[in-house]
Amino acid sequence: MYLARGSSDDPYVWLWVLGALALYALISYGLQYRARARRGSAHPAHDALHDLKDREEPQPPGNRIVSRVIMLGGAGLTGLVAYLTSGAVRVLTVGLTAVVAVTVWAYYDHRTETRAAAGS
Repeated sequence: MYLARGSSDDPYVWLWVLGALALYALISYGLQYRARARRGSAHPAHDALHDLKDREEPQPPGNRIVSRVIMLGGAGLTGLVAYLTSGAVRVLTVGLTAVVAVTVWAYYDHRTETRAAAGS
């Protein structure tokens, strides 16, 4: 029965992963909203949502690799913090590390996308 459950000691790992993805989407939306509002959009919330939905052009290979290194490095750092701590300190430090890592990842993707769109 152990194999059917998976090999993780923490049954809430998927909640952490889904939380990180939701945080990435929320931060990306916030960055797009801010960019649209600064550009003087009449409906920045609506336009930002469509900008996120309509991302059809993939990142250039160099930016994609850096984005994935940031993502995996943040995940690895978060896992290391979780391994090295325990109790209430674990929840606080893992949460803080995950928020910082996801913020850096979303900001990098936003900045490189903005530059690529301006260069086109």
